[in-house]
Amino acid sequence: MRGVEWVPGIQAAAGYEARWLPKDLMAGLVLTTLLVPQGMAYAELAGLPAITGLYTSILCLVAYAVFGPSKVLVLGPDSSLGPMIAAVVVPIVLADGDPGKAVALASVLALLVGLFMTVAAVAKLGFVADLLSHPTQLGYINGLAVTIFFGQLPKLFGFSVDGEGLFDDISGFVTGIGDTVPAAVAIGAGGLAVILVLQKFLPKMPGILVAVVGAIAAVTLFNLDEVEVVGPLPQGFPPFTIPVVSIEELGMLAAAAVGITLVSVTDTISTASTFAARAGQEVRGNQEMAGIGAANLAAGLFQGFPVSTSGSRTAVAVTAGAKSQVTGLVGAVAITLMLVLVPGLLKDMPQPMLAAVVIAASIGLLDVNGMVRLWKQRRIEFALATAAFVGVAVFGVLPGIAVAVALSVLNVFRRAWWPYRTVLRKPDGVDGYHDVQQYPDGTQIDGLVIFRFDAPLIFANARTFREEIRRLAKQEPRWIVIAAEPITDVDTTAADMLEELDEELNAKGISLVFAELKHPVKEKIDRYELTRTIDPEHFYPSLDDAVAAYEGRDLR
Repeated sequence: MRGVEWVPGIQAAAGYEARWLPKDLMAGLVLTTLLVPQGMAYAELAGLPAITGLYTSILCLVAYAVFGPSKVLVLGPDSSLGPMIAAVVVPIVLADGDPGKAVALASVLALLVGLFMTVAAVAKLGFVADLLSHPTQLGYINGLAVTIFFGQLPKLFGFSVDGEGLFDDISGFVTGIGDTVPAAVAIGAGGLAVILVLQKFLPKMPGILVAVVGAIAAVTLFNLDEVEVVGPLPQGFPPFTIPVVSIEELGMLAAAAVGITLVSVTDTISTASTFAARAGQEVRGNQEMAGIGAANLAAGLFQGFPVSTSGSRTAVAVTAGAKSQVTGLVGAVAITLMLVLVPGLLKDMPQPMLAAVVIAASIGLLDVNGMVRLWKQRRIEFALATAAFVGVAVFGVLPGIAVAVALSVLNVFRRAWWPYRTVLRKPDGVDGYHDVQQYPDGTQIDGLVIFRFDAPLIFANARTFREEIRRLAKQEPRWIVIAAEPITDVDTTAADMLEELDEELNAKGISLVFAELKHPVKEKIDRYELTRTIDPEHFYPSLDDAVAAYEGRDLR
């Protein structure tokens, strides 16, 4: 790939059309009304000062505009990454006793995610997104949504809870409900209601902005000193900072960065695919990783934390008329101007309102209909989704992602281990040979069994294949024909099994025959020298040829 292709921003700038500018400016300003409160809320969700959410938003938007391939994708602090960041940052900070260290830890985490993303992009490892199947991703996200919801409830009610994990959060909320601050819950619950109602009935209205402005006004007008607020924000552009951590801390952060990278890649590819399909564009997976990597590296050097794409913020930008990444740049400039010129604008932002923003995001993450659909369509995948959900709920966010990945991989292995297999027969009035499950009345030729095995023959399923053939051999046929078109590979373990099985069948007067075997697979069989036992003549290009040979007919 030529150098300029790694910097799509150059090509985008060269092809930018002046008529797009008014729409990008308006979309950028609309987007800013969402970026500011969400950035601050998601920063606190990650266990960090609210200002870091704004720092992160500025730098990631600028970096992605330069290195990201999508015209409309919006990056920033993400509700799904917040708990993962907090899971590794908060325990270290509590053990160290230095709250200020949280920013350095989160920044190093962003740098590691950026590094991993960049390496994966250069190595063209976009396929790693496939490690999270849809059912396990659904279960993981639902578990995350529930964890976020209950983790933010105490803050919404005006008190705090010390605990780790979903069950501690629920228990702490129940036992601490007596410490509720009425004004806090009125602002938090009221703000949440405004967001949800406007999202449902007036989706074009900026519900979060309306709720935030109302909450700030309530605190100011009614002098609600009992409600905790964000307080004054530092003035000025995010400071360039090289974060420093110990080697031991670096190891823990690196492990967390792997999980965050996987989740971010999966989310990015999914979101990019959705919006690219709407615009008739193609997703460049490796370049997307490069763009996300650059965004994380930039955020990490300016007191930021790991970021990902946001489907909701991207949808807002698109709905507002965004035509290019200039929309994101407008958002970055607007946030910067706010910090430079009016840093006190949000000092009276109530903490319960930030909790309401996060809870609204968690409700948006929850996909009950998806779980119901899996239950109706495929129970095994519903079980996988449920297991991933339980993994997050019981073991925590970071172990939960490991459980989700493990389940996805095991599901693939299960399908290879126990693939679909069936006997084929010739139905009346239908051409060809078909599954006996679909056509139970099909004709079976005396002494001939046609068997199909829908998977590569490998070490994991060699025993399954052998047992199926042995079961068919009890019918005492003369030929067992393998409809081998679905068999895309034969490894050495399976080759040894086939050699032993053929000798076993030959001793019973049964021939093992192959039809429709792919040429590359046939070459491997020749390389394994299986034709020492399997008759070289017992390989046919089609099932019709195999059947004709059995019946002594000549199709030529």
